[in-house]
Amino acid sequence: MTASSAEDTAMRRAIALAARAVGDTSPNPVVGCVVLDSAGDVAGEGFHAFAGGPHAEVVALREAGERAQGGTLVVTLEPCDHQGRTGPCSRAVIAAGVRRVVYAVADPGPVAGGGACRLADAGIEVERGVRAAEAERVNAEWLTYARLNRPHVTWKFAGTLDGRSAAADGTSQWITGPEARRDVHRLRARCDAIIAGSGTVLADDPHLTVRGFDPHDHLRTHRRPLRVIADGRARIRPESRVLDDAAPTLVAVAEDADPRALEGRAALVRLPRAGRGLDLTALLAELRERQIVSALLEGGPSLAGSFLAAGLVDRVIGYVAPVLLGAGAAALGDAGVTTLAQAYRLEIDDITPIGPDLRITATVGARASGAEGAPGQALRAASRDATVADEPAMVIARPAPPRREN
Repeated sequence: MTASSAEDTAMRRAIALAARAVGDTSPNPVVGCVVLDSAGDVAGEGFHAFAGGPHAEVVALREAGERAQGGTLVVTLEPCDHQGRTGPCSRAVIAAGVRRVVYAVADPGPVAGGGACRLADAGIEVERGVRAAEAERVNAEWLTYARLNRPHVTWKFAGTLDGRSAAADGTSQWITGPEARRDVHRLRARCDAIIAGSGTVLADDPHLTVRGFDPHDHLRTHRRPLRVIADGRARIRPESRVLDDAAPTLVAVAEDADPRALEGRAALVRLPRAGRGLDLTALLAELRERQIVSALLEGGPSLAGSFLAAGLVDRVIGYVAPVLLGAGAAALGDAGVTTLAQAYRLEIDDITPIGPDLRITATVGARASGAEGAPGQALRAASRDATVADEPAMVIARPAPPRREN
């Protein structure tokens, strides 16, 4: 059996509901849900608004009430099957008397996964994979976190039409217009951490905070993303603005660095070196331990090149201004590309005018040379047993337990 037209429409609505809370639910996923009654009409809907709050299924079932009996629950992520701050969604679905469950993406987590098995054992018809690719896109940050055991990384840059991030004399304020700069604060408000290198801090003294955005109505507090400074040699000045109390800050230094000047100004973590910089895989592992699901990489060109070369960039957002400089710093430093065959080929997801500038959003896939380590390639490999984004929808009579990953 495949999804009906009403179920397909409901899944599109559920994905739109999930998108309302992008950036607000960390360390949980974003989830949207629609309940159809036995006649196929919408009886209830909802989304998971914040960590610790009711899950999407519970919100939708509450709204549906008795109309959920004999109906269909359509949800973007497999219902969870564990007791956390809230109860298992699988048990709530069973108690509501739902006849059928349609979900888009399997839960790859070792804790919450398994809800589909529980539902099938209770005699509920379960179908997976409906609009899975769309549901994955809206939940890309959390799925990367769950499957690859590290934060999802978005590299953000502002540049000219000829790829410059600064003029020959070093001036860079401002290449893009005020509309683009305001949009950057929207990006910051949706992430858990903002990463910059010591070179950017020394040159520009950025604040790396969220300004001009109030919390959504369903949130209780303002977002204050963790500011993360990669400073292998502990060079940043103690009076740097990233060390004030406007937001928490973590400074990552090399194991052989002397960070005494920074003690008491920020949290410090010592990491091994890799080449001329820090081990970026170790840095992301440290952030995951702090439940950082999504990170925004803001600068500078050298750090961005190192992240890209290490296969640790998942998404690129470029603000491109209709400006030509002809000389000056490039937006991207050395990323390990020496010939065109090694180039990173991106998949364009969106191009949106922002004032006089363009915002280009793209997903990083495998390198043209087939080099290992590209995040898109790794994520696809990790997801083969966890989702069916590239396969037809499947009806589950009694599914095998989802693959558990450490």
